[in-house]
Amino acid sequence: MADDLNFPTGLGTSTADSISLLGQDLAADLMGRVGFGELAFWLVAGRRPGPGEVRLFEAVLVALADHGFTPTAIAARLTYLSAPDSLQGALAAGLLGGGSRFLGVTEDCGRFLAATLAGAEGDDYDAIALAAVAAARAEKRMIPGLGHPVHKEQDPRTPVLIRIATEEGLYGPHLRLFEAIGRVHPQVLKRTLPLNGAGVCGAALADLGLPVELLRGFALLARAAGLLGQIAEERRRPIANQIYLTVDRNASYEP
Repeated sequence: MADDLNFPTGLGTSTADSISLLGQDLAADLMGRVGFGELAFWLVAGRRPGPGEVRLFEAVLVALADHGFTPTAIAARLTYLSAPDSLQGALAAGLLGGGSRFLGVTEDCGRFLAATLAGAEGDDYDAIALAAVAAARAEKRMIPGLGHPVHKEQDPRTPVLIRIATEEGLYGPHLRLFEAIGRVHPQVLKRTLPLNGAGVCGAALADLGLPVELLRGFALLARAAGLLGQIAEERRRPIANQIYLTVDRNASYEP
């Protein structure tokens, strides 16, 4: 019976004296020759990215790595305070907070743009964007990628990622539609909101041809590095206990 079992994979395998990854010899062909960002792209896309794709992809990872004392960072630090013997628990606690308000916007925006493009005709991006924003407004749905709690005028990451995509010939339909949304949404919403960094990351990743269903995974990949940095700083300069005591000492019991 065991001889009939078959679990195919095109990723990695190993023998007693070698490790193969993506059809390459890990030690001879990849280590010291391939960067981590390039490898992450390759693992998901199933193809080796070109230099321009690597530059844009890694710019996205850098853009999403750390944003200061966000809920994900605080969760990681407080968990590390509670269980310093469980680094993996602290990292996991921070990553579990990646949802529709933090980090998850990257995937939400990519999905929104992809769905809009799939149902659109022609290439008048302003018209497509206007119809999409109006439909979302009528259905009382949020438009992912619009607005930011801190950057009220412009998210500094957005123009940089658009510039890099343009320089590398990777400014595709998702980024075009995203910028069009930025231009036309005031007509519908009667106010102007910035295109946020998480949204432009989703648009850029979608233009790279990566599956929109997995875009949140890239945000989490980037944030894992940031959370490890947060925990490292917590070890050097602890603040988690102060956060805990501040909340505890200012709690008010209301029966």
